[in-house]
Amino acid sequence: MATEDKTKKNIPSDSETPLGTRKQPTLKTIAALTGLAVPTVSRALGGASDISVSTRARVRAVADEIGYVPNRAGVRLRTGRTNVIALVLSTEHEVMNHTAKLISSVAAGLRETQFNLNITPYFGDEDPMKPVRYIVETRSADAVILNQIRPEDSRVSYLRSVGFPFATHGRTIWENEHPYYDYDNSAFGALGVRELIARGRRNILLVAPPTDQRYGQDMIAGAQATGQEVGAKVRILSGATSDNAMQQTEAAIDAYIASGKPLDGLICGSNGSSIAAMSSVEKAGLILGETVDLFSKEAIPILKRIRPSILTVHEDVAQTGRFLAKAAMAAVLSPKEPPMQFLEVPTHASLMDY
Repeated sequence: MATEDKTKKNIPSDSETPLGTRKQPTLKTIAALTGLAVPTVSRALGGASDISVSTRARVRAVADEIGYVPNRAGVRLRTGRTNVIALVLSTEHEVMNHTAKLISSVAAGLRETQFNLNITPYFGDEDPMKPVRYIVETRSADAVILNQIRPEDSRVSYLRSVGFPFATHGRTIWENEHPYYDYDNSAFGALGVRELIARGRRNILLVAPPTDQRYGQDMIAGAQATGQEVGAKVRILSGATSDNAMQQTEAAIDAYIASGKPLDGLICGSNGSSIAAMSSVEKAGLILGETVDLFSKEAIPILKRIRPSILTVHEDVAQTGRFLAKAAMAAVLSPKEPPMQFLEVPTHASLMDY
């Protein structure tokens, strides 16, 4: 509390100073108010692990109270860093996807650190390398976070070749050599088949992610291998993926049902594709939970509120974003340490019931 009193005595309020004459608080200002050395203040604001949590919190509280904002140009000249992490995202996504939750969770992971988040979008008709090259060549960020990862992702290959820090939401063929957070989609596909088999389903349609991406390949492999093991027929929906707009996915499932192929179970890789599947099967006169079952992965718990009989398993996007933020920071601050990696594995215990 003494710190707060000292802050109020030494830093005049806006009403006490003529407009435009108040000096911008600096590290020296915070040092004077806390009784700490300027280098200690700087490192505390940077989240240095050898500075105690209580000291870091005290320094941050004083900085927030007096409105301290780092001089980015000075930081860059002094350290060679921008203190920016860039999250590179495609603007093409289906309505119910978890992009917003991923952004907020990455931002939460950077909270109370020296790093800030920049969102770098790119359009579907653009080369996905374009924003990555721009960030590297302009040094407009210290690290990038990528998603929609392909097994031999050209962006990852490029970043590795130039030694630029990054983390990926998904794995590549170089997964042992770079930071990542991934969801075990092979295990998800296998779990979906087993849950449907347990309910007597034998003719399963998988609405999978794009097959040029690692998580799509993994989900298909897990579902088909388990189907062969337990004697179920697992077919892959053609004409749409779980990442497409719901209208396109619904039309593709409509066409599948109209073809006359037997269907008593569906596995969907997203909320949007599950809603499309629900609409298709009900139009066809099938009853969820009775004549057909639907198993889905979801980051935002909404499906059971629409149809309680839908089987859902949780994907922890909040944890994903926070981990990726920490992994990207570690790639910048501790480049010689082993890369941070995590694989989230769905289990029967993660089946949601609410």
